[in-house]
Amino acid sequence: MSARLLVRALRDPDEVAALDADGWNALIAMARAERLIGTLALRIGERPVPPAVGAILADARLDAAREARQALWEADRAAEALAGLDVPVVLLKGTAYAAAGLRAGQGRFIGDLDILVPRDAMDRVERALIGAGWEWVKDDPYDDAYYRRWMHELPPMIHAARDRMIDVHHTVLPLTARQTPDAAAMIAQAVPLTNELSMLSPEDRLCHAAAHLLADGDLAGGLRNLWDIYCLLDGVDGTALEARAAHHGLLSHVRQARRLAMALYGEGRDEGARLTLRDRIVKARLLARDGWGRERRGLLRFAFYLRSHWLRMPPAMLARHLFTKWRKGHRPV
Repeated sequence: MSARLLVRALRDPDEVAALDADGWNALIAMARAERLIGTLALRIGERPVPPAVGAILADARLDAAREARQALWEADRAAEALAGLDVPVVLLKGTAYAAAGLRAGQGRFIGDLDILVPRDAMDRVERALIGAGWEWVKDDPYDDAYYRRWMHELPPMIHAARDRMIDVHHTVLPLTARQTPDAAAMIAQAVPLTNELSMLSPEDRLCHAAAHLLADGDLAGGLRNLWDIYCLLDGVDGTALEARAAHHGLLSHVRQARRLAMALYGEGRDEGARLTLRDRIVKARLLARDGWGRERRGLLRFAFYLRSHWLRMPPAMLARHLFTKWRKGHRPV
C-alpha cells in the first residue's frame, strides 16, 4: 500500500464509497500524516461514510476552520506590529490562501505564519517583532549565524504569549541555492489583501510553491504542497506562468510541479501520463507511506534528504554543514 490511496480520494472523493474498515484506517492515517485531513474532509463533504469516520471528518473540518481563524489573527497581529515601518508585508503559503479565500486554503493545515519583506528592512522588522512579543526559537549560535548569513529568512521566532511561530523571509530560496528568484519583483507585483498586507501574484504563488516543493526540501509532506499547486493552477494563464517562472530561474521546477500535480490530482488523468523518469522518482518519494501513515523507502528518503542539501549549497559548504550538524547530534529520520 502507498499514499496513492489518499491521492485518489482527493482526486475523486466518490472512490471512498468502496473502502472497508482497513481502507478507512489507512486513508485517515495517511491524510493525518500528510496534513491533508482537513482537505480530505471537505472534499468528501456530505457523502455517506461510517459513523466513526464521520466524527473524525467533522472534527477535521472544525479544526481547519479554527486554524484558519488563528492564522488570520496572527497575520493581523504581525501587521499591527509592523504598521509603523512603512514596509511592504507579503503573506505566503497557507495564511495567504486563507486570507484570499483560495481553493488551496480550504481545509488546509496552517502552521507557521510566513511573511516576505524587503531584505533591507529585515533589521527593522526583527526589532519590531521582538518589541511586540516574539522571541527566538533557536539559541544555538551556529544555527543563528547560519540563518543570518546563508538562509532566505530570519531564524524562527515564536510569540511568547500566543505560542505561534513566524518565519520572516527576504526571498523564497536560500542564498546558496542554485536558483535565485527575484524577490524584489515578487514584492513589487504582490496583490493587496488589506491596507497593510498583500499576497504574491497568481504566477508568483505557483513559482514559490514549486520552488518550495522541488528546490528547497526533501519532499516530506509533499503531497500537501502538490495539492496546493494543483489548486493554484486553476485559472492561471500558462504562457504568463512560464514567462514568470523563466524570470525567476524556476521554469524546470514549475513545469515538473505542473506535470506531477496534473498526473496525480487531475480528474480522469492516468497517474503516469507524460511523466519523465525524474518525475517518476519524485512521485515514488511523494507516495512513500504505508497503511499506517508511516514513511517507508528509507534509502529513497535519505537520498532526497541529501539532495535537498545539495540543492541548497556548494559541495564544500555542504560537507562542513552536515559534519557540524552531525557533531551536534542531528540525525536524519
